[in-house]
Amino acid sequence: MIDILAFGAHPDDVELAAGGTLIHHIKAGAKVVVVDLTAGELGTRGNAETRAAEAEESRKIMGVDSRINLGLRDGLFENDEASLIKVVAEIRHFRPRVVMANALTDRHPDHGRAATLVGRACFLAGLPKVLTHNDGIEQAVWRPDAVYHYIQDRYIKPDFVVDISDSFSQKMQAIRAFATQFYRDGDDGPQTPISSAEFLYFIEARARELGHSIGVEFGEGFTSERPLGISNLLSIQ
Repeated sequence: MIDILAFGAHPDDVELAAGGTLIHHIKAGAKVVVVDLTAGELGTRGNAETRAAEAEESRKIMGVDSRINLGLRDGLFENDEASLIKVVAEIRHFRPRVVMANALTDRHPDHGRAATLVGRACFLAGLPKVLTHNDGIEQAVWRPDAVYHYIQDRYIKPDFVVDISDSFSQKMQAIRAFATQFYRDGDDGPQTPISSAEFLYFIEARARELGHSIGVEFGEGFTSERPLGISNLLSIQ
């Protein structure tokens, strides 16, 4: 059983939108695993092999316990039975308390599709008649306590914001581990919406904006699939 299972449609999705939150919880002792649905093989810059090496380097920087790639087809995966069963099997294997997933709607069509896929899989993972196996052994059912969607390129009003002031610099190190994807001095590769220096400024600006909304330096926002339960009004920041 782990604390947080974080899904991303592509390697680097989790780092960009939820990396600070994962690092913050790891520092507090949480067990975290990341699952990348695809290898990001359709990306303009780099390839599946370089993205895999970058993802592993980022995993080390964040301190994530394990990172898995499901091998779904970048840009072409569907919210179908085969994909759902793969995600259900990971949820049942790791038995997370919390699942994180992509934004429900975003500039990249894979993000919203991945959000729906993971949300459905979390429900199906709790149904005993949906059968999955691990090493030939039938898996027990498991449904996480909560599913939270991080906010990506397009702004979405968050249901809650996590203070990542203690982990923002480490988050940026994890992002820069994806050296083929993001800005580097002297880089003359093809330009994409995320390869400019301005994009990294945007990531910082978004974190400052969300942090400002709760009175801290840096924050990351999330939406919830159900209302949040509060046991103590005095504990709200």
